[in-house]
Amino acid sequence: MRFPEQKLIVSLVFLATATVAFCQEQGPASQVNSCISCHLEIGDELAVPIEGMKGDVHATKGLSCADCHGGDPTAGLDGDSDAAMDPAKGYVGIPDRMKIPEFCGRCHSDPVYMRGFNPRAATDQLDRYKTSRHGQLLRKGDRKVATCTDCHGVHGIQNARDSRSSVYPLNIPETCGRCHADSEYMQPYDVATDQLDDYRKSVHGMALLERGDQAAPACNDCHGNHGASPPGAPSVAFICGQCHLNNSEMFLSSPHKTAFDELELPECEACHGNHAIEHPTDEMIGVGESSICLDCHEEGSKAYDTAALIHDQISGLKERMFYADSLVSQAERAGMEVSEALFQLKDADDALIKARTMVHSLSGDETSIITEEGLGLVEQAVLAGKSALEEIQFRRKGLAVSLLFILILALGVYLKIKELDQKHPIREVK
Repeated sequence: MRFPEQKLIVSLVFLATATVAFCQEQGPASQVNSCISCHLEIGDELAVPIEGMKGDVHATKGLSCADCHGGDPTAGLDGDSDAAMDPAKGYVGIPDRMKIPEFCGRCHSDPVYMRGFNPRAATDQLDRYKTSRHGQLLRKGDRKVATCTDCHGVHGIQNARDSRSSVYPLNIPETCGRCHADSEYMQPYDVATDQLDDYRKSVHGMALLERGDQAAPACNDCHGNHGASPPGAPSVAFICGQCHLNNSEMFLSSPHKTAFDELELPECEACHGNHAIEHPTDEMIGVGESSICLDCHEEGSKAYDTAALIHDQISGLKERMFYADSLVSQAERAGMEVSEALFQLKDADDALIKARTMVHSLSGDETSIITEEGLGLVEQAVLAGKSALEEIQFRRKGLAVSLLFILILALGVYLKIKELDQKHPIREVK
């Protein structure tokens, strides 16, 4: 036998072994699959889906090529590919882009079918998608808008809880940014393309992308997953309020609510921004250079005075807390028992957080109640800190007196011994 023939036989054996091994990984569909054998044999681009499906979430659940693409995977093993790709047996091949949502929805919108894989899986994604901007434009014939495969992938789809998934929380900003950060791609839609850059430097983006805090919102937490913004949400403030509930409730009962509605301002976004939300600071309220209150309110107005008052209340509590903490920390380092004072400072810090939240009520009286409560706790901690430091000084003075007495006593003993030595010198024994 010539060497080329030997090489061909070895290659075919290897191909068959690989095909059977892959089929065995697919669970129930363990018989030889003509889709896999043909695609591997042809190779190049047609072999890519087979390789990708090895870790695909559908394949791990026992689904095969035919479950999505139809056809007959038991036919075509004799080389007749038309038998395997028979339209009469449901073969669809590559679905038309305009029909991908319905293509995926055949299974994912069927509660009975999906219950066999995950009883908690949502089956309203297709209906939600139709309400979204993407879905609305797709129905109008726009082939550029995102469909299921643009976000989730095609072959090699991972579970959303898998860090390799394109829709894993830490990966979502980049997934959305593939389109929304591409100025050329988004040009026809007159949509800004700096959202991803803004988000990365925002308080939300730094928490999610830098610290890995999955409680921080990604794009889908505000804009929705498959659908549009939640039904009945007239503004972004309702979306913010899903996480920042207390802030939202206080704002809704504040003077700003009516004024913002009249001026058609976007509530939370007017002060905090949207994608480039910075970490809020106490200087944002008040009448200083960093105050955002001055964007709307002029000196001499009631709102100007209220902003200054609230800033002074919070600053006063914060400064007094700093003083109390320095006293208590100094006493603690000296070994004094100050646990009660530390608890009081912790409660005062909670009051400071509440006062910062109360800012959204725009009420100096309401904020004053919280800051006064915090100041009362701080003063108790100050007294405890001072008392502990005075105790330290008392102990040090007592120790100094004791040491002085001991030194005097020791000196007296020394002098007495010396006097005795002079009166009764020790004679050398010969």
